[in-house]
Formats: sequence, structure tokens, C-alpha cells
Amino acid sequence: MDTLSPLVYWSQTKQTLLLKVDLKDAKGAIADFSPVSVNFSANGLGARGVNAYKFGLHFYALIDDEGASFVVSDNKIELQIRKLEPEWWPRLVATPQKPHWLKVDFDRWRTEDDETVEEKPRDVRQDYQQEYADLQKRELGYIKEKTKKVYMIFYNLAMFIGYLYVVAVMGILYYRDGPDSISRTYINVGNAFKFVQLLQYLEVMHPLFGYTKGSPLVPFFQVSGRNFILFLMIEMEPRMQPKPVVFYVFIIWSLVELVRYPYYLTQLLGRELGLLTWLRYTIWIPLYPMGILCEGIIVLRNIPYIDETKRFTVEMPNRWNITFDMVLFLKLYLLLLIMPGSYLVMSHMAKLRAKKLGRGRGKRRQHLHAD
Repeated sequence: MDTLSPLVYWSQTKQTLLLKVDLKDAKGAIADFSPVSVNFSANGLGARGVNAYKFGLHFYALIDDEGASFVVSDNKIELQIRKLEPEWWPRLVATPQKPHWLKVDFDRWRTEDDETVEEKPRDVRQDYQQEYADLQKRELGYIKEKTKKVYMIFYNLAMFIGYLYVVAVMGILYYRDGPDSISRTYINVGNAFKFVQLLQYLEVMHPLFGYTKGSPLVPFFQVSGRNFILFLMIEMEPRMQPKPVVFYVFIIWSLVELVRYPYYLTQLLGRELGLLTWLRYTIWIPLYPMGILCEGIIVLRNIPYIDETKRFTVEMPNRWNITFDMVLFLKLYLLLLIMPGSYLVMSHMAKLRAKKLGRGRGKRRQHLHAD
């Protein structure tokens, strides 16, 4: 069956692009932005009736994909995109030939009368990526992949297998032994979990070497927060290891990763799975609050243990002439984890969800109620 593409109307200013997708009553809208392209899919009423529609565009120049978003309304979907460099584009797509379903939105069209829009020298391999890949495959028998991409595929696959092993072992033991297996969770999968959690520090290095976008600080704080709980609160306190909360926090952390890594794999392979994308940007809604609650319980249960053993506490007098109260630190950590920490994490994920799955559902419901 041929892929159906909706009518898409585009307009521009010097700084922005606006794409209007002609779909009514759209559901399951997904837009995947990259610095050079967008891939969109949704179900709705378009030119060919009620169907599943999708399209992809390779842009003329670079866009700010981190700031791109889309809004769903009753009779259309609008993709709002900011150009990376403020300039007038002679066309929207990289190739001179545009898709037949792409139209100019004359109602919103803006031009710069005094400025002549000239094309810059371009790399045709980038403009005709699919054709170049097909030619390469015919000539060589295979498509050459960049070393970075191959590494990222193997990394994400290995991490998925690691967390799948943890969940599989916990599930099999629970099926065999029932609730009695909960107290032995750390004994059974603790070493495997420590291994995959330490491997996640590679995600701090990926942005530094250009393997992924973004700041290395974000993965550093995320991975370090988990490892603080895993190594300092659980590994170094044997009395904490048989607690049921360890079982629950391992399950919650693993479920998040069992969705995240397959999603990254599909993006690397150029495949868009609507259900997987929806899970990636939705499953955090129940799991993140439960994870924060479990981490808070682990820290809270450790406070009397550390107060008793004075572990990590530095008392006077000492050669450095400093003091550090670990119990006070954990209490402050709890306050930061519950209040600003959880708010920052949840708001960050909410913004990512709005970018990938769209905004405007609340506006649509309000509009229907008003009618």
C-alpha cells in the first residue's frame, strides 16, 4: 500500500518556518525533528479521507530542532520551527524538486522585497541522501555507515540487553519463589545492575565527542543521582539491601530504560514506531514520581544507619580542620530531591513530550466545551 501524505502548506519569516498540515480531527500525531529534517505521522481526515498519513522533509538549511514544536487543533496541525541562522530561504526543501503535496501558504507568506535570495553552494549527497544511499548500495553491495552510528547502535543494544537481563531474572525468580524473592533482589541482580549503571557514564562522554547532541551535564546529573542511591545508599549499607524498596526501584529504573534504549535504536535506524515513541514520552508520567518516592525512602531509611555508623561523616579535630555531617547532607538532599529536583525533571520531560507528541489537546477540549 502506498504511503499517503497530507497537504502541507509552508510559509516563512527571516527567523522562522511555519508548516500547516491539512488534517482534521488528528490523533496520534508524532513529529521527529532533526537539525536537517522532520518526519511526521498522524491519523486523521485528509485529502484521501480518514487514513494514516505521514511525510518527511529534508530542509534547505539547518533548523533549531531543540526548539521546534507542533500544535494540534480541530482542523489542522501547525509545526513551528526556528531557523538556525536568520535568513530568507529560496525554498523549503533541499532539492529543487518539491513534493507534489507541499504548497505555499500564501495567506501567511512573507518576503523581503529589497533582498535577493541566492542559493549557496550545496553538497548534493546531503540533498539527495536516499538516492546516494541507493547508488552506494548498487555499487558496493552495502551502505557504508559512520563509525559513530555503528557504535551508538551497539551501545544502545547492549544497554537494552543489560536491563532486559535484570528484569528477566527478577521476573523469573518472583514467578518461582513468589514474594520471598524480593528480599534477595540485590544478591541476585545487584552486580549486573551496578555494571549497566556504571556503563551509563559513557552517555556523559557522548556529547563531548559529538556522538549525541546536548550538554554532558544533563546525563551526568541523571546518572550520578542514580549511582548515589545505588552505591552509597544500597551497596555500602548491607542492612538496606534486603528491603523491598530496592526491588521496586530496580523495576522502575529498568522499565524506563527498556523503553528508552529501543526508542534510540529506532531513531538511529531511521524507523518511526508510533507506540514506542508514545511510550518513550509518556511512561515517565507514572514511573518518575514512583522512582523519586522510592529513592526518597531509601535515603530516609539510611539516615539512622549513617547516624549510627558515622559513615562519610568527618568530625573535628582532624588534619584538614574541616567537618562534614552526612546526616545533615542527606536531609538537605531529600529536600532538594522532593521539591526543586522533581519539579525540574518533570517539567523537562513535559516539554520534551509536548515537542514530540504535540500540544493543544487541552485547548481542543476547552473549545468543544465552549461550543
